[in-house]
Amino acid sequence: MPPAFRPAVIQAGRRYPNLDDYYQKKARKFWDNFYKRHKNKFFKDRHYLEKDWGQYLSDDAHSPNGKVVLEVGCGAGNTIFPLVAAYPKIYVHACDISPHAVALVKSHVKFKEDRVNAFVYDVTVDNLLERINPSSVDVITLIFMLSAVSPYKMALILQNIRRVLKPDGYVLLRDYAVGDFAQVKLENKNQMISEGFYVRGDGTCSFYFSEDFLSTLFLQAGFNTVDMSTYNKQIKNHHRNINMDRHWIRAVFNNSG
Repeated sequence: MPPAFRPAVIQAGRRYPNLDDYYQKKARKFWDNFYKRHKNKFFKDRHYLEKDWGQYLSDDAHSPNGKVVLEVGCGAGNTIFPLVAAYPKIYVHACDISPHAVALVKSHVKFKEDRVNAFVYDVTVDNLLERINPSSVDVITLIFMLSAVSPYKMALILQNIRRVLKPDGYVLLRDYAVGDFAQVKLENKNQMISEGFYVRGDGTCSFYFSEDFLSTLFLQAGFNTVDMSTYNKQIKNHHRNINMDRHWIRAVFNNSG
């Protein structure tokens, strides 16, 4: 079911068809402000990648010289640098809509140009074939990235990344799931833009996935579901004295050719 229609937005003389369109057009500004404010302190390094997905990232008979990875929505490098540390032969293309985020990656003490190709890109509109050879990437990572864009734009992103993925390549995804504490909080604040899609106070957005929605989205884009699970964890916030029920979804898809 398509997301619900929202009325037009008018700002500084410009008319946006709906709130989805407004926040999508302003995404670079909002995310750049986010990384200027938080720098590389907001997200933790993702050291679980090797444990969760080592079989897809390790060298094999098809890639004896190391896998080629595309990290979409690289942020400050919390996925990139754990990967290059764990896999000495791996090569990572890394893109983000935020110029400041990419600058943080390039200024990282462990950044090396022969291991990481970091560049500013909006994968909802920019063709990845302008920067990466077709069918040249073994693995694409989408880690808390797809949720940041309008559900209207998600299919475009999948079409875009599929152009550079090898016929037998994989997409590794980890993202927010329906029922997450943050979704409930945004719902209570009347922050919904369209069905399942919300705006935070800083202008950045988040979508909350069900397994059905996600598997259908990828299937329609030409991917097969290899593995998918939803995880729930209660986290105690001692400072605010509340329990937070966090829900996230983890999935693996492969290119159906």
